[in-house]
Amino acid sequence: MKAGLYETLERIAAAIEERKKASPETSYVAKLLSEGEDAVLKKIGEEATETVLAAKGGDRLHLVREIADLWFHCLILLARHGLGPGDVLAELHRREGISGIDEKAARKKR
Repeated sequence: MKAGLYETLERIAAAIEERKKASPETSYVAKLLSEGEDAVLKKIGEEATETVLAAKGGDRLHLVREIADLWFHCLILLARHGLGPGDVLAELHRREGISGIDEKAARKKR
């Protein structure tokens, strides 16, 4: 990972935390959160669909931009639940070096 990229995620997460407190009339994040979790989940579904379509279209820049949108909305969902990018990165770190098949099997045992 390039130096500073984790810090970028943390800055975006901090901005989302601040915008949660803003007026829905002046902040997209506050507006989306004021509409409830279903609105956030719907937006993530839309962004995921757009990501799939961008991947199928083969335009790399379009794909990167759609994934950026998807990640941003996932960060909003994490913030809604009092979580942040560090929580997801810690889980990815925990899984590093573990076969996906083994990791999935271990989840079924819990």
